[in-house]
Amino acid sequence: MIGLAFRLELHRSRVIAVGLAIVVLLYGGLIAALYPILLANTAMIEDYMKLFPKEIMAGFGMTGSLADPGIFFTTYIGSFLWPVVAAIAAIVLATRPSAADADRGWADVVLATPLTRSRHLGAGILGQVVVLAALAFVTVGGVLGVGALVGAGFDTGRFLAAGGVLWLFGCGMAGVTSLAAVITLSRGAAAAVTAGLLIAMYLLNIVAQVQPDLAWLGGLSAFRYAGVGALIDRGTVDWVGVGVFAVVAVAGWAASLVLFRRRDLLP
Repeated sequence: MIGLAFRLELHRSRVIAVGLAIVVLLYGGLIAALYPILLANTAMIEDYMKLFPKEIMAGFGMTGSLADPGIFFTTYIGSFLWPVVAAIAAIVLATRPSAADADRGWADVVLATPLTRSRHLGAGILGQVVVLAALAFVTVGGVLGVGALVGAGFDTGRFLAAGGVLWLFGCGMAGVTSLAAVITLSRGAAAAVTAGLLIAMYLLNIVAQVQPDLAWLGGLSAFRYAGVGALIDRGTVDWVGVGVFAVVAVAGWAASLVLFRRRDLLP
């Protein structure tokens, strides 16, 4: 029964999944196509970047040369495109099995079957895991594919590992959104929580970079742990960041499953 619910969840996710996949594929491919141009004009670009304060550049993930694949990827995708895509996917997917279905009256239909609440929500969570993984690796795949065509020389293994970090970042957001959706039974409220947290953490990371006295604020931001520049350029994995994302995702999903079992589905 849960297998059927999982397939149904994937079927319901096809529009948002395909739409976002096209966006990340086109954007990633376009950015990768520009990489040789950056390499050819590295000196000019670095002279231009020196005009800006180092703290500001660090806040936007530009802590080195854009000629470095890791800095390049982090600047244009890791700290810009992917958080937006992951937030959209998390909000749509994580609010649907609880808040959206309850609001539409569809939850009653599903729960009238032998499928338990835990399995119903569990199938939705499994769908989030699969769709976010697909989007993360399509994002990386677009960069690698076009990069290979233009001779960018990207390291496939390191980029795929970076895709794993992007996936965990998305899972963390989905876990928080799932919990907010179960508590509020409102897609709008859960979306506001997720978007608000994302914006707040982005600003905290920038403030921590700009103001050395407030550097400790960076530890409260997911963006501090989401950087994949060192992973791509040097093969260095931020295991603390990986652990944080995994713990937040699992904790959010687990709490959602527990609360949903006894949640009054009348908003």
